[in-house]
Amino acid sequence: MNKKFDAIVVGARCAGSPTAMLLAQRGYRVLLVDRATFPSDTVSTHILHPLGASALSRWGLLDRLTATGCPPIHTYSFDFGPFTIAGSPGTPAAPLAYCPRRTILDKLLVDAAAESGAEVREGFVVEEILIEDGRVVGIKGHSKQGGDIIERADVVVGADGRHSIVAEAVQPEQYDEKPALLAGYYTYWSGLPMEGRFEQYIREHRGFAAVPTHDDLTLVIAGWPYAEFTENKKDIEGNYLRTIELAPMFADRLRNARQETRFAGTAVPNYFRKPYGPGWALVGDAGYNKDFITAQGIMDAFQHAELCAAALAAVFSGTRSFEDAMGDYHRARDAQVKAMYEFTCLLATLEPPPPEMQQLIGAIHGSQEAMDGFARLNAGTTSPAEFFAPENVDAIMAAAASSSHKKGAAHAR
Repeated sequence: MNKKFDAIVVGARCAGSPTAMLLAQRGYRVLLVDRATFPSDTVSTHILHPLGASALSRWGLLDRLTATGCPPIHTYSFDFGPFTIAGSPGTPAAPLAYCPRRTILDKLLVDAAAESGAEVREGFVVEEILIEDGRVVGIKGHSKQGGDIIERADVVVGADGRHSIVAEAVQPEQYDEKPALLAGYYTYWSGLPMEGRFEQYIREHRGFAAVPTHDDLTLVIAGWPYAEFTENKKDIEGNYLRTIELAPMFADRLRNARQETRFAGTAVPNYFRKPYGPGWALVGDAGYNKDFITAQGIMDAFQHAELCAAALAAVFSGTRSFEDAMGDYHRARDAQVKAMYEFTCLLATLEPPPPEMQQLIGAIHGSQEAMDGFARLNAGTTSPAEFFAPENVDAIMAAAASSSHKKGAAHAR
């Protein structure tokens, strides 16, 4: 019953494996467990925006991902019907996005955690979070071989998703909650080349997107308001294809492609959870989740794994108290994502944008600098707070007015 680990991380996908890896690299004793075995799939839009790719690069793993044949994405396009906005989602330091299959990405991350020195147990089911005197002290679970196993640690990290057993046990404060807003379904198609583009199509109360992934496949996801979830579930394929028909040119392209897998889909709630307490921490979807329409989940998981691991390392080294270090992690996480959370929830309603937003979108169209800015906004490279700051909006509108004036003058001549 003696403590064997500094940290036990429950959940070994995009939040858990990096957290375990980063702690183990610092020399801490880490146990990483997951009920799944790898490689295995999970429901996910699995888009990795440029800042997420940048995290992989910092960890020395981006080359491993590109070596798997994951195609780079250099352009995000947004088709509003009357016009399309297309721009670069990245920066010179992090120019490209990717859309790796989770069977490949998650296995890569688990292997990296093991290589860093973390003890990895796949196929391990956590049955109970052990709590003594109000403090989390370990886990009880079993492997496929059976027999209860108890492991103890200074901190148990829940990286086990929305239905986290750690969160269920500690009942963290939940705040800024919003219900499920959007229902989405996706499948994979062959014979649908994307040429390095992530294409999104925005229509009233409907939307869909297409993005290239491994094995020359393209993920195509379509969505509608959550209010229609139950009714539309009766005919997923029909509603999916009718959504795509709202963009006839893309629908023509899809008719020349072949569907390779069954439909997968979900609808998710939106929430923040306090991500720490006595003997425990939360990272990834276990601590914070938002709608998948902006596909921020993997990037957020990577960035928050870095924040959480740095905070825990400060605690383990004795340089900071648990409350101070984890309080800073909590505040930094929320500050990093709050504006995107609100923006994402607004988009997920699939309601037509208000008149002032329509004006801004119209002004963005035609200016490559503004279109790049819009792509970076949707990729999370630029915060919505920065993009929608009055000075930036005024600059976009002024540039559009100046351009329109110049074109009018040229036409008059």
